Amino acid sequence: MPANLFEDIKKALGDFKSFLDTNVPVIKPAITALKSIVPQIIELLDKLIDLMGKLKAEIQKLNPNLVPGLDKVATFTSSVKTLLETSKNLLPDQAGTIDDVLGVVNVVSSLPSLDAVKAEIISLIDAIVGHLNSLKN
Repeated sequence: MPANLFEDIKKALGDFKSFLDTNVPVIKPAITALKSIVPQIIELLDKLIDLMGKLKAEIQKLNPNLVPGLDKVATFTSSVKTLLETSKNLLPDQAGTIDDVLGVVNVVSSLPSLDAVKAEIISLIDAIVGHLNSLKN
């Protein structure tokens, strides 16, 4: 499980953007050639663009400053995470449920750090969408 979901998202987006920054000139002619052979390549780009838009919308909706006592909730979720990870071995048939709860725990426990990276994440998403749109045209 990630130590900080939003830092991990920022890193993954940054890595993807860096890859696109360097490789769009190489990928674009290949995409153009693939359009006639595998027209679904445009659908792939459209779906990536759509997912980036949904990720951006979710990030924009999150405002940790509106949550009173968020620091206490983060401490609570840290304790829950430890408990669930420890219990997972004793409850192997509940692994799916535990993973679902851990997913929520990771989001909540990372919220206090969101303000520090929110603008960077949104900027990275915008840059990636720009690259993806340029690959379509």
